[in-house]
Amino acid sequence: MAAADQETHARPVRPRSYKNKSHQRGFLGAVGDLQKDGVLQDVVLEVEGRRFPCHRLVLSATSPYFRAMFTSDMAESRQETVLLQGLDADVLKEILSYIYSGTLHVSLDSVQHMYHAADLLQLDYVRDSCSSYMTRNVERSNCVDLYKFADVFSVKIVMKACLQSIARNFTEIASSEEFCSLSVNQLTEILSHEELDVEEETAVWEAVVRWVQHNKEDRLQHLPIILPHIRFNLLTPYNMVTILDHPLVREDPGRSAIRNVVKEASNQKRRLGTDTLEMALLFPERSTDEMLWINPGEDKYIKCQYDLSPLAGTVTRDNDIYILAEASQRNCVLFKYNHVQNTWERMSKVPRVVVIDPHYPETDYLLEIDGHLFHLLVTNSAVVFKKYNHLTNKWHDCSRPPHERLSTTDAVVSCNDRIYIFTQTDVLSYDPREDQWCRKAPSDYIHQVYNAVAMGTEIFCTDLLFEKTLVYDTEADSWSELSGWQDTIHGIENITVFVLKNKLHAVVDSWDEINKIQLVFVYDWDEDVWTELATLPRTSGRDWDMFRPTFPVGRMYLPHLNASQ
Repeated sequence: MAAADQETHARPVRPRSYKNKSHQRGFLGAVGDLQKDGVLQDVVLEVEGRRFPCHRLVLSATSPYFRAMFTSDMAESRQETVLLQGLDADVLKEILSYIYSGTLHVSLDSVQHMYHAADLLQLDYVRDSCSSYMTRNVERSNCVDLYKFADVFSVKIVMKACLQSIARNFTEIASSEEFCSLSVNQLTEILSHEELDVEEETAVWEAVVRWVQHNKEDRLQHLPIILPHIRFNLLTPYNMVTILDHPLVREDPGRSAIRNVVKEASNQKRRLGTDTLEMALLFPERSTDEMLWINPGEDKYIKCQYDLSPLAGTVTRDNDIYILAEASQRNCVLFKYNHVQNTWERMSKVPRVVVIDPHYPETDYLLEIDGHLFHLLVTNSAVVFKKYNHLTNKWHDCSRPPHERLSTTDAVVSCNDRIYIFTQTDVLSYDPREDQWCRKAPSDYIHQVYNAVAMGTEIFCTDLLFEKTLVYDTEADSWSELSGWQDTIHGIENITVFVLKNKLHAVVDSWDEINKIQLVFVYDWDEDVWTELATLPRTSGRDWDMFRPTFPVGRMYLPHLNASQ
């Protein structure tokens, strides 16, 4: 009886499931081995004359397309060889590799063909991976091609990224052959984009003329559809008359309708690029949340509040502005500027790796070559050199400069697709394609280059007191000399040179009779002399930092910059 009572009151044993992860991995590996060894294959896929033996079960388990093919009354379900039309053989090989291994390899050369194949075979993961890859690799050189492809397949995420790139680089892209291959619907979508970056609306009209004249006989009829997307209210009366008198308008049979479209243009808002100004960004000398955008030639100074401690900055040729900001003694953070919101978006932590000695100075350089970012950290005891991978959002080691005594006062600048370091004894050049450094011709004119800036294929260098301005020609590997100061000011402590509106500028720390002042000078090429341009405003009683290697210079959208103050 006691045993029965014990059995009655025993804790119930619940069923349990066991998941063998190694079985999942092992099963996929075993299937891959069967494919590699050519065992139990029961169907052959033929594409472009090439044959790929496979397993019906594996294909059906992976692809709804093959499942429908092999489990229905379709003829292919009984055939030993299945002919697939409209696919690239190399792409199918890669897709089959993914089906049997779970690993997908994508490149810019193959991604469009792979997306097409994945769309046909209903492989959602492959299709989504291709979409993500295209979106993250949209550049000025491929944005039109990717946009046309994404439009055909209605890949919205890729279309959006491409439209943004086309809008940002519209003037350059509108002069390319790829632009003329757009359909009329694609063209009007681009012209109506709210972020189309043009300084004058005439650039939009000229792009339309070029597109029409590329195939005038077929495209002239589309003018009444296209013209409403041009913001004629932004044109001057002279430009308006010029357009109405243009041969395309005069020769078109429907010119009266076109004239009405032009004359009745609504009060559309200004283009994004209409109110732009090239400006340099100055960092504060000590901890404060203020930074200063300047264009002294236009007497334009805009202070903005940013909660950052900037160390270095750079601007890409696509006008993307980046800065490194200090996070701790061991780390800094990469930020990207959002032009529309006038804010800085956090991108990546940048480990400094070496231990920074607070008793000795260190210098961070942020450099850009063809859209790629590089970080160079020089301390009293070590040098760190890394490249940023925007796809992985990580930094990777590069070959370090072959110099044992780099100084925190050396000048570093990127120019002509290379990075240059000017030390007291050498000029070092870095080729990112080869990941190699080499030595170039040092200067006989100056003991040490204190600051440098690139303009075109030349680098302009100064010494500590700005007594000389040197020009290094990166293509000829040679030096020449410009005039320095003409005894116009005294007591120079620090100097930073930068290029604004294709003119060489310099900001210097100096003194009047009592106070420290910061003066802006511009170089006059005709007179071969530096002339004083302006005095910088101060921030909260503090000066702007002249110890930084350079000032980032970019095209700023003034309505956004002013609205966010």
